Amino acid sequence: MEYVYLLMLVGLVIALCIFINRITDKLKVPSLLLFIGLGIVFGVIFRVAGLGNFTDYGLGNVVCSVCLVFVIFYGGFGTNFKEARPVAGRALILSFAGTALTAGIVGVFVRCLSALLPFFPSLGWVESMLIGSVISSTDAASVFNILRSRRLNLKYGTSSLLEMESGSNDPTSYMLTVVFTAVLAAQYGIAGAGAMGAGEIAGMLFSQVGFGALFGAAFGFLSIFILKRFSFNMGQGGTIFILAIALITYALPSLLGDITGVAVLAGNGYLAVYICGIMIGNARIPQKRDCVRFFDALTNVAQMMIFFLLGLLATPEDLIEPDVLVPALVIFVFMTLIARPAAVAGLLAPFRAKINQIGVVSWAGLRGVASIVFAVYAMTELGDALPYDLFSIVFVIVIVSIALQGSLLPFMSKKMHMLGDNDNVLRTFTDYQEESDVCFVRVRVGENHPWYGKKLREVVMPKEFLAVLIIRGEETIVPGGDTVIQGGDVIVTAAPEFENRDEFGMFEEYIGKNHPWAGKAVRELELQRGTLIVMIKRKKETVVPNGAAVIEEGDVLAMIKLKDKEEAEILPEKA
Repeated sequence: MEYVYLLMLVGLVIALCIFINRITDKLKVPSLLLFIGLGIVFGVIFRVAGLGNFTDYGLGNVVCSVCLVFVIFYGGFGTNFKEARPVAGRALILSFAGTALTAGIVGVFVRCLSALLPFFPSLGWVESMLIGSVISSTDAASVFNILRSRRLNLKYGTSSLLEMESGSNDPTSYMLTVVFTAVLAAQYGIAGAGAMGAGEIAGMLFSQVGFGALFGAAFGFLSIFILKRFSFNMGQGGTIFILAIALITYALPSLLGDITGVAVLAGNGYLAVYICGIMIGNARIPQKRDCVRFFDALTNVAQMMIFFLLGLLATPEDLIEPDVLVPALVIFVFMTLIARPAAVAGLLAPFRAKINQIGVVSWAGLRGVASIVFAVYAMTELGDALPYDLFSIVFVIVIVSIALQGSLLPFMSKKMHMLGDNDNVLRTFTDYQEESDVCFVRVRVGENHPWYGKKLREVVMPKEFLAVLIIRGEETIVPGGDTVIQGGDVIVTAAPEFENRDEFGMFEEYIGKNHPWAGKAVRELELQRGTLIVMIKRKKETVVPNGAAVIEEGDVLAMIKLKDKEEAEILPEKA
């Protein structure tokens, strides 16, 4: 019956994490920090109750790695590549060169620090570089959580830059961690570890990046092809398929070395799943909204479990030991104020990045779950052979980083004048729409629009509609009955949401260069019975079509298909 107690514990933890999230909204601190605190509290309770310490690093590594797959995949899935494209080059440079440069600078500092602190063991170059490698990446889970929960709309595409960097730089940190762990395992004479030459190290780095990117792109193309060409005869089949693809995309390149028998050929699963997520998330696929809702919930649970489990692995007494707490705090200060800013400034300066952008990007270099997971990996491989407690040192650095950098990121962004002018007013409406039975509809008023020049009370609209907001240039207006509607106004109206979605399925049709519908009017199309075109997305314009509307190349048609049993009752003989 042990599994029953385990299930009860998991349910209790998730429920507590949800209530804790309400507290963090009021305290303005990252919720992930309190999830770690909850794990530490449960660990203390277990010890006091005589249940022992939870120090199974192997199990922790497996669970955290699986959860991190979903976090990184959904980070890519939620990245708007159209917005991120202008900063993609800079983000990738920071992901690879910036991460390696930060690791090197921190490694050199740790080597010097170990010679100065009397209670800290004197370390060699490889042991020092291992610490720098483990904490060199900015954490995707932490960055995504803080940027999106605090709705930070940063100037110059900085939000997209940070999301893309944090989502793609874990592979670099992981590769460096694997290399230095392997070298140390050979130095310590651990069974099964062989010496690695420069050629093998270079081959490992190349295969991690190359095969990771190759598999990510391949599975991305394959998934999009299947989702567009085939329908699944089960509810939410597309969402379940995407879940399976995320797991396969991570696992297969990681297993490539075992499959081929050549260890250095293993690709990086985190990089693969991130690229696959970007491709699927930016493709026009059916049931996308349902997929977003599912992965929203899944990644929230994954983040809760990761940080709770990592808190459970920590021992509070070890965290306050002088040989853990002091070097961890000193390394954090050096990395935050010197190493990260130096790497960011050096790499972004050729792009003529503004000083305030460099400042925010430097401060947003949060350390989080990825660093601890990589530390757990090294501890699993090296055991007690390491002369220092790598897990505890990295754990303290992550706690301080999330608490200090994460909590102050909105404040620092404001002080550096990096907050966008239209700080997410429409995203707030969208977020609310997802949680309620209210739908928000945008109406753009041109000079030929029947509402142009009228007072709001004179406008004819259904009684269920309510105009809640008018966006006029840079101005946002809460309208009254006497508000006069002007040309160029964007009016946001609220209306009850249609919930009876079981009657139809929605899908999109892209009109390419050789599509047979290009250049035809809607009334000329021979649509299948029960199929309707409800909207045309044309560049930045949205068109509600009538029979005379002409379909153009590049249009995206939003269409509905009624279920067979409903067609005869709802539609006439010819749609």
